[in-house]
Amino acid sequence: MDKILRFVITLLAAVSGLMTAKWLGTSSFLSSMVSGEFLKVGFVSSDDTIVTILVAVFGGVAGGIIGYVLAPFFIKYLWQFTYWVEARLNKMPVSDVIAGSIGLAVGLIISNLIGSAFMHIPLIGSYVPGIISIILGYLGVNIAIHKREEMIGLMAVFPWRTKERQKEKIITKPSYKILDTSVIIDGRIADICKSGFVEGVLVVPMFVLEELQHISDSSDSLKRNRGRRGLDILNRMQKELGLHVEISEQDFEDTAEVDAKLVKLAQLMKGKLVTNDYNLNKVAELQGVTVLNINELSNSVKPVVLPGEEMVVHVVKDGKELGQGVGYLDDGTMIVVDSGKKHMGDTIGVLVTSVLQTAAGRMIFAKPKGIEKGA
Repeated sequence: MDKILRFVITLLAAVSGLMTAKWLGTSSFLSSMVSGEFLKVGFVSSDDTIVTILVAVFGGVAGGIIGYVLAPFFIKYLWQFTYWVEARLNKMPVSDVIAGSIGLAVGLIISNLIGSAFMHIPLIGSYVPGIISIILGYLGVNIAIHKREEMIGLMAVFPWRTKERQKEKIITKPSYKILDTSVIIDGRIADICKSGFVEGVLVVPMFVLEELQHISDSSDSLKRNRGRRGLDILNRMQKELGLHVEISEQDFEDTAEVDAKLVKLAQLMKGKLVTNDYNLNKVAELQGVTVLNINELSNSVKPVVLPGEEMVVHVVKDGKELGQGVGYLDDGTMIVVDSGKKHMGDTIGVLVTSVLQTAAGRMIFAKPKGIEKGA
């Protein structure tokens, strides 16, 4: 490629040297020196002389030699300029490139229309169209890039933007689910996503990752294990389950609290916040952010328990009230057994008396079978 460019530059320089020398050869200074008819040869025109031809040949050869010598320098800077332009274009979004191209085309068309009006001005008339083209081309690129959103909105009103395309655009718009620290450590989000109940892009903010890292480096072994579990869950979601997990670099320097940052990020991305935190749930809902609470989902899919039903429970500890015992179902639901303290360590049959359902979970109150309420 460099050889071809060097040949082209040499050829252009030779032609330029030849034309310059021919112009000098036909100037009044040289013409007065070779005015004799015997020197005229008339190869190209009747004014050609041996001197003008020799000058033209010399100019072409000299221009070619100069072009050949200087070509490597021109090629070097040409490649540097090309790489610079390529690097800038690679960093620019496609929308900016398209908008800039349209703006440049419009600017050049306008400059071509108005530039011809200045052609008849003496001395500077031939230079004005070029200057106008540079100015309007530059303005067209910059204005189009800064106004690209308005241009896209304007294109939406044209007839070819059919309802079907608009519906397809709405359907294909990504749905963002922003994960907080509690839901990552909890781990159930991985299985829920694996089952296909959660669609879209899972977004993990960088400040949540930093909080997980801080927890995993804690001196408290329990906190350290929770933090490492959260990091393992994220790794599993990305590599084993193949979920679309996106790490967001967006941060809010004016906000210190992680919960407040999560709410702002959800508002900015127009996404939904996934959490287990009851307080964050309420704060986000007050600010108009849709919240997906894993605990609420878990409670919704648990089997419905009605008063009067019988079940078997293993009493593991005493309750807060006098004589109460506490046991747990396989899904973690707490069962408070009246007069169950004396059965601690035993597996007994109980009769459900009432069920308390909250956003934080479900609690079942029961009594041992065979004991009447109030006895």
